[in-house]
Amino acid sequence: VCFMFMGEFIHSIDAKGRIIMPSKFRDEVPEGSFVITRGLDGCLFVYTEEEWAAFDSKLQSLPLINKGTRQLNRFFHAGVTVVEPDKQGRVLIPATLREYAALDKDVCLVGMGNKIEVWSKERWETNVNSIGDDIDSVLSDMEELGFTI
Repeated sequence: VCFMFMGEFIHSIDAKGRIIMPSKFRDEVPEGSFVITRGLDGCLFVYTEEEWAAFDSKLQSLPLINKGTRQLNRFFHAGVTVVEPDKQGRVLIPATLREYAALDKDVCLVGMGNKIEVWSKERWETNVNSIGDDIDSVLSDMEELGFTI
């Protein structure tokens, strides 16, 4: 099964810490549950259970003797929660994850192919603007990884 999350959606977080998962994203996940954890750059990562299992398998395959491996595992595993949207399509973001990603009012949900990123609207705008300002450097880095346009 190939999940493809695409698009950018702005929603508000409610007083209970819930956000609406866009129907476009919910429709991609017939079983209905999502795995949420800390992401990189101050956002949250949201996976299907299948994609989380694939990501987790990669983490678990790394040598435990390596300190970076242990730190990476702690970073991603400590905050993991599994959520299922309610009838209104809302999912509860635990307080520790809301705090990590500075989610307090408006949030941006961004489809990233195999996962969704959840950003505070302010952090998202800052991040997107900085990429645009530095696109040549980003493209140069990607070319070193073998990616060309």
